[in-house]
Amino acid sequence: MNSNEISLPRKLTNQLLHLAQLSPDAEVCGLIGADSSGLPISCYAIDNSATTPAMRFLLEPSQQIAAMQRMRDKGESLFAIYHSHPTTPAQPSATDIEQASYPDALHLIISLNTKGVLELRGFRIADQYVEELVLNLIEV
Repeated sequence: MNSNEISLPRKLTNQLLHLAQLSPDAEVCGLIGADSSGLPISCYAIDNSATTPAMRFLLEPSQQIAAMQRMRDKGESLFAIYHSHPTTPAQPSATDIEQASYPDALHLIISLNTKGVLELRGFRIADQYVEELVLNLIEV
């Protein structure tokens, strides 16, 4: 697998899609932790504290800090930041790009703006540069 391909466990992917479906009118958001081998294994759902959660996400600061601490306690590292787009495609918005502050983390975006099938795409965002990565579902 090359550097523009990412493996995601199917169980974790299904969890992300389910969280997005539970909140069809507001963006859901959170963090994904990876084990020591770099495999994403844990989902940390965080409240969206944006003033317009239907169009933006803002990780609730105290929950983000707590999630990062739980990751460290479990020996995990930050693998990804995820959020949903209830009415727009699964691609980074101008705000997503402007506010991306973890250049080593993958950005997973789930779109509910589809006809019955959710869309999940992954991106690296660093210094206003966006690169889409191929997501491969794996069984663990």
